[in-house]
Amino acid sequence: MKRLLSNGRDVCKFIQQTRAEVSKIVWPTRREVMLTTVMVFIMATLTAIFFALVDVLIRNGLQTILNVFG
Repeated sequence: MKRLLSNGRDVCKFIQQTRAEVSKIVWPTRREVMLTTVMVFIMATLTAIFFALVDVLIRNGLQTILNVFG
């Protein structure tokens, strides 16, 4: 790291290589971003509903068991 910072040419070369690599990135379109965002929200909602139902079932089951044996 010291060598990289001590030599100005190496720093310039690093910056040029970084710019070249960043230019190769294929960025998603606005439509792709919107679709994946909506899909994430839908999946998060479905997951929340699923775990809420599991929670209700477990709670009711435990209450039933405690009422029978308690």
